[in-house]
Amino acid sequence: MATLDKDLLAIQEMRDAVKHANTAQAAYMQFSQQQVDSIVKAVADAAFKEADRLAKMAVQETGMGIPNHKKMKNEVASRDVYEDIKELKTVGIVGYDRMKKVAEIASPFGVIAGIVPTTNPTSTAIFKTLISLKTRNALVLSPHPYAVKCTKEALDVCRVAAEQAGAPEGLLQCLTMSSMEATQQLMKHPDIHLILATGGGALVKAAYSSGKPAYGVGPGNVPAYIEKSANIQKSVRQLVHSKSFDNGTICATEQAIIVDKAIAEQVQTELKKNGAYLLNAEEKAKMEKLISPVSGKVNPQIVGKSATCLADSVGITVPEDTKVLVGLETMIGKNIPFSLEKLSPIFALYTVENSTEAKQVMIDLLNIGGRGHTCSIHTENAALAEQFSVELPVSRIVVNTLSSIGAVGGTTGLAPSFTLGCGTFGGNITSDNITARHLLNIKRMAYGIKDVEVPKPEFEVQSVVESVVSQESSLDTTMVQQIVDQVLKQITLQNK
Repeated sequence: MATLDKDLLAIQEMRDAVKHANTAQAAYMQFSQQQVDSIVKAVADAAFKEADRLAKMAVQETGMGIPNHKKMKNEVASRDVYEDIKELKTVGIVGYDRMKKVAEIASPFGVIAGIVPTTNPTSTAIFKTLISLKTRNALVLSPHPYAVKCTKEALDVCRVAAEQAGAPEGLLQCLTMSSMEATQQLMKHPDIHLILATGGGALVKAAYSSGKPAYGVGPGNVPAYIEKSANIQKSVRQLVHSKSFDNGTICATEQAIIVDKAIAEQVQTELKKNGAYLLNAEEKAKMEKLISPVSGKVNPQIVGKSATCLADSVGITVPEDTKVLVGLETMIGKNIPFSLEKLSPIFALYTVENSTEAKQVMIDLLNIGGRGHTCSIHTENAALAEQFSVELPVSRIVVNTLSSIGAVGGTTGLAPSFTLGCGTFGGNITSDNITARHLLNIKRMAYGIKDVEVPKPEFEVQSVVESVVSQESSLDTTMVQQIVDQVLKQITLQNK
């Protein structure tokens, strides 16, 4: 018996998923704000309840990260996102300016294609589900090939809760056959109305070239500056905690520490106290080969692995409680492994003379990958933080906090989100933390508030007359008389 081609089966699965989602979304369009809100709350509660189980599934399937850290991500994606969007009006008239007599009316996009990364597979699925449901959109998820089971399970938790709360069947769909061809065709499907692309650069570019509206993200080669006025103990503790959180799998995690020369020695002492291991020259060379075996490209095998696991893999002996590995670096470039986005608990450490040099190092790091994403500053100098915020080409500047958790809204007032726009610095349409309001069309009904009298057309008779007179004055009078005589002669001959 002939077996069907895997890609063909995956494409058929995708087409069926889009069809069912489209039908369900048409029904969901008729739901009231109250109905929508009760569904969203039921889904958030269900996902929060399953945060631990889904986290363990994700680590087991992908081999990346730390279970209780992924649990925190799932809790942010469910509870924190819900708290942020629960009061948002997304049905009918959502705003009215009485003075201007303009009403704003919310309309969903339709069916959303959600691309889910392997680094945050369950939390991203929960997040995209909540913001889609809140805005009366349907969602079709395309998981990373290495995270299909846990992504589908996260969506199933949400789907069951949504349908039990009254959502139409088929509103939430997940592809299961790990086909790049099916994902490419999903993004181009005529019944897909928006793409939420969280993933690698190639995939985001494919989303942008699909001909569909798309929210994409860029890489996050986040530089972190410890300025001389900073609380050194607190800053270093936060940096180590942030970098080791889920083994560095959040794209907003710090990748390089830049420190003023005046406090460099103190910073290194504090790093060692907090579980950082400073590599010597020989150890750093070994780690460089592991980070980037091919110049300019990061080894995907290091992503989400622990510091001790990484050290052991290249024969470096480190204490059992080591949280991060640190390499002293002076150079920046695509061919300098420590200066790249490593998505693992490996830091580069740069020493600079002052804030002017620090700013340039940060810009250079961002320019090789990370423009538009995030930077971190530890300082007690508010004016300096403001100056850096004005001048650096990033969309998020987190001050005196953990960048990994702060940029996604965990320790800051930023919108809780697992899709972080990089603005035009990074080739994206928005610099926002993507959330529910980005998934709405806002229509506007405007009453006339000013009377305008349209004037009647006027011909400039005077100017025409003046033009004719001017032309006549320039003619030779004798010539005019000859022309008149000729015309009269012709008329006389015709009458005869």
